[in-house]
Amino acid sequence: MRASTRTLASAAALLAAAALTAAPAAANPTAAAEAKKPAAERPAPNDKVARGRYIVSTAGCHDCHTPWHMGPNGPEPDMSRALSGHPQDLAMPPAPKMGDGPWAVAIAATNTAYAGPWGVSYTANLTPDPDSGLGRWTVEDFKATIRTGRRAGRGREILPPMPIMVYNNMTDQDLEAIYAYLRTLPAVRNRVPEPRAPQAAN
Repeated sequence: MRASTRTLASAAALLAAAALTAAPAAANPTAAAEAKKPAAERPAPNDKVARGRYIVSTAGCHDCHTPWHMGPNGPEPDMSRALSGHPQDLAMPPAPKMGDGPWAVAIAATNTAYAGPWGVSYTANLTPDPDSGLGRWTVEDFKATIRTGRRAGRGREILPPMPIMVYNNMTDQDLEAIYAYLRTLPAVRNRVPEPRAPQAAN
């Protein structure tokens, strides 16, 4: 990837991440509920699963990894498919051409597919399904993904809009708590498609 394209991709990723994580808490019922809790009711650092749930609920994970649908009050995460990633039965058409700007990113209505200078990326299935999710991942695989920006620390690069540069600031204890919470989710069999390179995205 040329330096200019990589810079544009990084900028687009930051903008996409900022737009999602800066959304009002009311748009995410889970985050809103957590935000309303008094500090005394928030999980103690040594309650690993509860702390992991708190971090996931307030760090914007549902904004991308949970498919969104139209609810009675507008777009909302479909919690029946919580953190299961881009729906395998939703085949995306060719990405719209962005040109040279100022528009740089296109986002699916589900918030689970993104097109930009990096190509097309799909949000991962974070549930513990062994075949299509993180069921076979160890906690070290999970931490290595965040620390290196590569799947399990050794696979392909993690693409925008995943804000690796933000989550890399989390402590090992935070990441272990997130992993512990993700292991408690219902396993959803949902095989997310592989990303598409820029030349194949259109």
